[in-house]
Amino acid sequence: MKSYRAAVCTELTGPDSIQIQTREPKPLTSGEVRIAVRAAGLNFPDLLMTQGKYQFRPDPPFVPGLEAAGEVIEVAPDVQRIKTGDRVMAGGKGGALAEQWIVSEAAVSPLPPALSFIEGACWQTAASTAWHALVERGHLKAGETILVLGASGGVGMAAIKMAKHIGATVIGTGSNEEKLEAIHRAGADHLLDSADGQLAAKVKALTDGKGVDVVFDPVGGDLALTATRAIAWNGRYLIVGFSSGSIPSFPANHVMIKTYSLIGVRAGESPRRDPELAKRQSKALKELAAHGIMRPHISHRFSLSDAALSLAVLERREAIGRVVVEIMPSS
Repeated sequence: MKSYRAAVCTELTGPDSIQIQTREPKPLTSGEVRIAVRAAGLNFPDLLMTQGKYQFRPDPPFVPGLEAAGEVIEVAPDVQRIKTGDRVMAGGKGGALAEQWIVSEAAVSPLPPALSFIEGACWQTAASTAWHALVERGHLKAGETILVLGASGGVGMAAIKMAKHIGATVIGTGSNEEKLEAIHRAGADHLLDSADGQLAAKVKALTDGKGVDVVFDPVGGDLALTATRAIAWNGRYLIVGFSSGSIPSFPANHVMIKTYSLIGVRAGESPRRDPELAKRQSKALKELAAHGIMRPHISHRFSLSDAALSLAVLERREAIGRVVVEIMPSS
C-alpha cells in the first residue's frame, strides 16, 4: 500500500506546529479498519491537543482529528461487520487529519444516505455529546426550557437541534449578530447576547420568572455562574466543557438554596464504562443519523494542505457551527 499525507502536530505550540508529512501505512492488527478519509471534522479538543491543554495529551509527533468520514479500503481478517468499499463515519482519539486512518471496527458506523461525507465527518462527536447530555444525563422533556450556552459552536448547534427534536423551548446565546442569526436558523426560539450583563434577568423574563429547567454549558468561565442565576428550582446544569479556557467554581450554598443539580457529561467515556449505555446510545444515534437529525452547519472548509489554517479558525473563535477539512482521493 502506498504512502499517504497527514497533518502532523510536531510541537505543543498550537496550529503553527502543524506540518504536512508523508507517512508509510502500518499493517492492520486484529479488529482494525483502514479508511480512505474524504473529510475530517474539527473539534475544539483538536486545537487543545495541539497546545497540550486537553485531558488526553498525546506526545508529538501525532496526527490530530477525532472524527472523519470516508470509504473503507482494508479490513483485518477478523472484521465481520465492515467490508471494503463501505461508506462510513468513524471516531477516535486522533488521527483523522490524514488521507488514511486506522480505527477499530467498533468505532466505525455506516454513513447514512441522509448525510454527505462532509456532514458525516462532523456529525458524530457533536451529536453524541448533545444526545448523551440532553437525553441520558439531563432527561430533557418536551415542554421544558433549556438555555444553550455557546450555541453557535458545533456542539451548541447540535444541542439546539436535539432539544427541538425532543420538543423543548430553546434559548441560545451568541457573541455577535452573525452567530445569533446562525443560532436562529438552527432552531432556537429565543436569542441572547452572551456578554449581556442582564442575561440572567432576560432568561427569567422569557420564562415568566421561573428560570430554565436545563442549562447546557460547553463554555465554562464567568458565563457559567451567570447561567446558574437563570436556572429553575430543581433545574439541571449540564457541564459539557470549558471552551472559554476557564473552569468555573460553583458556590455550594447556591446549589443547595436553589436545589439544582450539577451534572458532568462525558459522552465518549461513559459508554466505554457502561456496555448497556453504549448499546442505547449507538441505537439512538443510528436512528437520528438515518433521519438527518442534528445535520451540522459548516462555516469553513479547508484542504488537507491548509490544516494549520483550519485549526487557527478554531483558535480565533471564528467558526460558526463546524470546520471541515476536505481530502480529495489520491490520483
